[in-house]
Amino acid sequence: MASPSATAPPPTEWRRYGRPRRDRWRTLVSGLGQTLVTAGLVLLLFVVYELYVTDLFAAREQDRLADELRTGWNADAPVVGVPTSPAEPGVGEPFAVLHVPRLGEDWSRVVLEGTTEDQLSQGPGHYVGTAMPGQQGNLAIAGHRVGRGSPFLDLDALRPGDPIVVEVADGWFTYRVLGDEATGDFADPSGIPGQQIVTPADVDVIAPTPGGPADAAPTGAYLTLTTCHPRYSARQRLIVHAVLDGPGVARADSPDGPPALTED
Repeated sequence: MASPSATAPPPTEWRRYGRPRRDRWRTLVSGLGQTLVTAGLVLLLFVVYELYVTDLFAAREQDRLADELRTGWNADAPVVGVPTSPAEPGVGEPFAVLHVPRLGEDWSRVVLEGTTEDQLSQGPGHYVGTAMPGQQGNLAIAGHRVGRGSPFLDLDALRPGDPIVVEVADGWFTYRVLGDEATGDFADPSGIPGQQIVTPADVDVIAPTPGGPADAAPTGAYLTLTTCHPRYSARQRLIVHAVLDGPGVARADSPDGPPALTED
């Protein structure tokens, strides 16, 4: 006959709480692991969407906007002499093309009026109320650093003296990044730095004279480009300031654009 200790069932507490408790922990850990894997996959898909899929959408929009813009420009008669500043467009309308040779030989982006996400998801946007191309004041343009076409991804690559060409219906206006071209120092005798890092609250960078009062008369014709900084963050803003270099070149006089477009 077997001894009672060999045949007796486990204590009631052991049966009720011992093994089920281990099973519950095993289930909890397994579920947590699956949740983390799922969250990681969702995050990865989100990053892929933000970095690549939105770029494809933005590229398609840029092609459409460029066709729309040039169709309208081709309908206008050519102008000989100095190009004119375009009339202020309606919000969401394309009105100019930005060329930055430093960012690539064929780098260009259509600029829309407005800086809400509706506009910035399609390309760089012009701050409403700031100067138009060629005008006295500050032509201020914002663009995404990463995603939505990443137009200003490498904005920090610009150096003093670099040309930024703004193409309009009847010609081109060339701006030059402020600073000392010989040394590469962004400090400029005008007091306006060619490049700076600011907080989102520092809106005076788009004032008529960059860094000056919003209600003061401009002291020249400037161009300001703004984007998020650092990459993948909106904590700060990377700012590039440039000044108009001459009166501009008419399309009829130079169909292929100003010499600045082909500078080394």
